[in-house]
Amino acid sequence: MTTYGTIPASSPAQANLEYISRAKERIRAGLGTRRPWKLMFNFHSFRLPSNFADAVSSIKKNVGYFRMNYAIVVLLILFLSLLWHPVSLIVFIVMMAAWLFLYFLRDEPLMVFGRVIDDRVVMIVLAVLTVVFLLLTKATLNILVALLIGAVLVVVHAAVRKTDDFSSDDEASGLMAGTSTSSGGGVVGSGSSP
Repeated sequence: MTTYGTIPASSPAQANLEYISRAKERIRAGLGTRRPWKLMFNFHSFRLPSNFADAVSSIKKNVGYFRMNYAIVVLLILFLSLLWHPVSLIVFIVMMAAWLFLYFLRDEPLMVFGRVIDDRVVMIVLAVLTVVFLLLTKATLNILVALLIGAVLVVVHAAVRKTDDFSSDDEASGLMAGTSTSSGGGVVGSGSSP
């Protein structure tokens, strides 16, 4: 059957361009939620903690504040350690796609069975799955050394980075680690987002 005179609403090429355009916007917006690298590496904000309690408090605040930056740093170190293991690199790239869609580029909170899942829970589950799948590729030593290096860098940075220059808007909006109002083991709410 022919349909003369009808004009298709959109061509497949136009739909692909729209998808790519939306993906670029989501990448820009998703990476925009990370903290500026200049703020993270402001050398005037580094000092040694006076005691162990100060160091632990600083680590908690900084991990909550620079959570996405720290995830990017650890994933980059892990990626660099897998350059000479092609199978592990393929698994890592697949897991990075999961990280991008489930953690870095989400516009809305993740909903599972009608419940909103907290970002920290998503990050922990993705981290565990990434490590488990990579360990199954028999690049164990590279992975463990990379994770150890990443963890040491994060803990050292978080311990020596002062927290008194964080804006009060971030603390008031609940972006700091200690100000979360969730109480259900990482699951917040049970329906629509507030």
